[in-house]
Amino acid sequence: MSVRQAQREIDSAEFAEWMAYYQIEPFGEMVADIRHGLACALLANVNRDRKAQPTPYTPEDFIPWAQQDEALILHDDPNQQAEAMISGLFGSTHVERCDKPQ
Repeated sequence: MSVRQAQREIDSAEFAEWMAYYQIEPFGEMVADIRHGLACALLANVNRDRKAQPTPYTPEDFIPWAQQDEALILHDDPNQQAEAMISGLFGSTHVERCDKPQ
């Protein structure tokens, strides 16, 4: 169902009910990722060599968005923030700017 179709067919009361239901029983891709992480952790732990990997795997080990290795760094200057993001993504500090004439 498209967003426009949902807006035509669902009133605000029904939408509020769906929001309340989501609070009780979440659904969607994030929940699917967690469920998949649980299954992967179970499979990995069943087959884990306890000497080579003494600590058990967790679902977060298999959910890329759940892993936060570094602290969040926020800069006051938007250009400095953009350069830090590009450096983190691409490993380069050289940023070609499209808003400045060459």
